Amino acid sequence: MQDNARPYVAGVCQRGGAGVGLTLMGQDANGVPLRRSKRGWMWNQFFLLEEYTGMDHQYVGKLHSDGDRGDGSIRYVLTGDGAGSLFIIDENSGDIHATKRLDREEKAYYTLRAKAVNRITNTSLEGESEFIIKIHDINDNEPKFTKDPYFTEVPEMSPLGTVVMQVTATDADDPTYGNSARVVYSILQGQPYFSVEPNTGVIKTALPNMDRETKENYVVVIQAKDMAGQMGGLSGTTTVSITLSDVNDNPPRFPKSLYEFKAPESTEPGSTVAVLRAMDADIGRNAEMNYRITSSDGPSMFDISTNRSTQDGVITLRKSLDFERKRSYTLRIQVENSNPDPRFLRYAATTDGATVKLIVEDVDEPPVFDRVGYVMEVKEDVAVGTIIGSVSATDPDSSRSPVRYSIDRRTDMDRVLNVHPGNGSVFMLRTLDREDIAWHNVSVIFADSSVGVYVRVLDVNDNAPTFATYYETFVCENAKANQRIQTVSAADADEPIGGHRFFFSLAHEASVKANFTVRDNKDNTAGILTRRNSYSRLQRSNYLVPVVISDSDFPMQSSTNTLTVHVCTCDREGNMQLCNQEALVLTAGLSTGALMAIIFCVLILLMIVVLFAALRRQQRKKEPLIISKEDVRDNVVSYNDEGGGEEDTQAFDIGTLRNPEATEESKQRRDIKPETLHPPIRRTVILPPAHRDNADVRNFINQRLQENDQDPTAPPYDSLATYAYEGSGSVAESLSSLGSMTIEGDQDYNYLSEWGPRFKKLADLYGGEDSDSCRDS
Repeated sequence: MQDNARPYVAGVCQRGGAGVGLTLMGQDANGVPLRRSKRGWMWNQFFLLEEYTGMDHQYVGKLHSDGDRGDGSIRYVLTGDGAGSLFIIDENSGDIHATKRLDREEKAYYTLRAKAVNRITNTSLEGESEFIIKIHDINDNEPKFTKDPYFTEVPEMSPLGTVVMQVTATDADDPTYGNSARVVYSILQGQPYFSVEPNTGVIKTALPNMDRETKENYVVVIQAKDMAGQMGGLSGTTTVSITLSDVNDNPPRFPKSLYEFKAPESTEPGSTVAVLRAMDADIGRNAEMNYRITSSDGPSMFDISTNRSTQDGVITLRKSLDFERKRSYTLRIQVENSNPDPRFLRYAATTDGATVKLIVEDVDEPPVFDRVGYVMEVKEDVAVGTIIGSVSATDPDSSRSPVRYSIDRRTDMDRVLNVHPGNGSVFMLRTLDREDIAWHNVSVIFADSSVGVYVRVLDVNDNAPTFATYYETFVCENAKANQRIQTVSAADADEPIGGHRFFFSLAHEASVKANFTVRDNKDNTAGILTRRNSYSRLQRSNYLVPVVISDSDFPMQSSTNTLTVHVCTCDREGNMQLCNQEALVLTAGLSTGALMAIIFCVLILLMIVVLFAALRRQQRKKEPLIISKEDVRDNVVSYNDEGGGEEDTQAFDIGTLRNPEATEESKQRRDIKPETLHPPIRRTVILPPAHRDNADVRNFINQRLQENDQDPTAPPYDSLATYAYEGSGSVAESLSSLGSMTIEGDQDYNYLSEWGPRFKKLADLYGGEDSDSCRDS
């Protein structure tokens, strides 16, 4: 491209939204085209105001090339940031417009490239030219604080101008263009206590020696305004919460100068008897204080300490109180700060004091035993009424009336001991036996107090030694003389201090012609030895050996214990094989074969017993319904009715079988006691005719069938009802107990006494002398 065809860029400068254009065109004022011989200069930067509010697109500037002859052959092309979207160009005229509102705080400038191309050939007239569209700032952002709210502390009693803290506000506007981002600070609330520096935002105290105890919390409102604080600038605010921190500028003080407390004399040492509190206007560590006792009329009686959680002064008791000895105490208490501040030493060093008066209250104290328990010893042979010891108690209260000693009988149910009510002497009520009870523990009561008395029963040699166990001893028939057949030991219920020492010997009366002898082993055992070579089980099956056992205590006790020696057949090694019948039962050394034989015999006997019982049950089940005619109880009716189970409550009356002429209305069940009892009616015995038919039996059976068919409570149809009919006309009447009902409804079993008269009546009926009179009756 030639120099006279080089393009140039025209710019538009805008102020306040109104456009005042300065355009360098390729013609003079008269419209005559200009001709240049040199390259046209380029204004490569456009300026555009942010936040444009017009209805039309905002005009940015104009592009123009020297090669543009105005014939429409040149086309302008725009590329770069936002080309085609934010920024558009008129390809014929080169005018550039912004299509949207732009925000400098979002993007401060845009870089674009422009070129002119031949519309027909689409070739560039020259290379691309780069230019910048810079967004001019307007004051559209208010200052904003980095925090809201702020919290801080400043010590109380601080001097004037003490720095509290610094607040900071930022403005998003361009700090290089005008005063839009120049911020100035001011205080809206918090005067006259605090102030703020306008340019730095540093908050300082505006009053000296502010007292936390007067006012602790302050709220300060700080404003930040741009445009250097001028009219029309934007502003933002924040809240600063300022707390005066405590310093130790106050001494502790007692609210009262005199305190009075009461404590019972029964208070245990170490217990708290008084609590007092001094007041300190400070808080936390500055309010910690120490108490001490400066004077007391009870030396070493009390201590004082500080409760760190409440800062109370706690007075504790070191020694026991005694109302009868001293009834009140006076103490002088002093308090001071634990952590004084050197800056306020004139306050912290100040102490305060108070007087504490402690009044001792009288308590009805229980008597006190001089020991916590009494241990007494007594021999088991001591006589009744013997004093074995004494207890002693005192009553601290001088005003109390004298009290008396007594035994708590709940601890002495057998009434073994007693105590003298006046002097506390403990004596015996009954004799003792150490072998029965070795210790007797009782309680002695004195007023409201009690003490344990533990009586140990000492041993007296009052028991003779005996064999330690039961011995089963045998001697073989082939035994040799001086052969040991048993070793025996002794036992004694007594317990001598030096231990037991027993002596064994053969009784004097048995020493003559003795078959055995006793040898003392000197170790509380003795051996039983044979005195001859052989023994015969057939001649004598056992021997009785009397052994005398004596102890070594005083008085010496002895007893004669009889040892039974069985004579047994033994093998050559001395193993028992056979003894007499008594020894066999008592001896535990049975052989295995003998034990198995005994067990086998026992099992056979058990099987026989079981089989016999089973046969007996089977025989009872097969008993006939009708008892044999030879049975003397010919009037007993035997019946077997399967019935209908538990619901069959209408069982037949056995009396009907015995007397078929009984009416249906009068029948009653024999297993239920009737509500109305009728006296028994004596029936007249009528001899049956010689050739009586069985019509009465048939009638009886028909009646029973009809009853079962019509009875709604009868058992199911598959039930079997069996009836045995004896018939009527027995002249001897019945001998069974079934007909022996009394008027009261109880059975009369004394029917055997009637057999004699009835038997005689039968004899008379069948050929006796009085047969006619019997028929008449």
